[in-house]
Amino acid sequence: MEVRTVASGLNPLRVDARPLLLPVAPQAVPAGFPSPAQDYYDGPIDLTEQLIKDRAATFIVRVVGDSMEGAGICDGDELIVDRSLEPRHGDVVVAVLDGELTVKRLWLTARGVVLHAENSRYPDIVVPELTEFLVWGVATYGIRHLFGRKLH
Repeated sequence: MEVRTVASGLNPLRVDARPLLLPVAPQAVPAGFPSPAQDYYDGPIDLTEQLIKDRAATFIVRVVGDSMEGAGICDGDELIVDRSLEPRHGDVVVAVLDGELTVKRLWLTARGVVLHAENSRYPDIVVPELTEFLVWGVATYGIRHLFGRKLH
């Protein structure tokens, strides 16, 4: 089965083309034992430049559900999805299966295309040969809202 990427009716949040310059803290913050060593301030970071390869083909989609928790993707997280990337075995993808959207890990196997959930409560989806299936885009980064806080 050919894995292809085509347009669908998905209306995700659009990535703004303007730079997003954020200051960097002048020192690293230890998450383990405190350290007297300091990193030096290197100037602001443009998150768009750091996280987005192709602005015209990149979108943000919000995740609903818990089928990808084993991959660190939780309900309410947002994924940065690049539609210009060729989907490969092992990628986390946004797929359209019989008109329904899903986020799963793409497995290209001898059995054919498999959409793998990263939660043992969900079975693998073996995509039948004649099923309407396409990969809408490849997830490149995840955004987690800590402690249920959302900025919007």
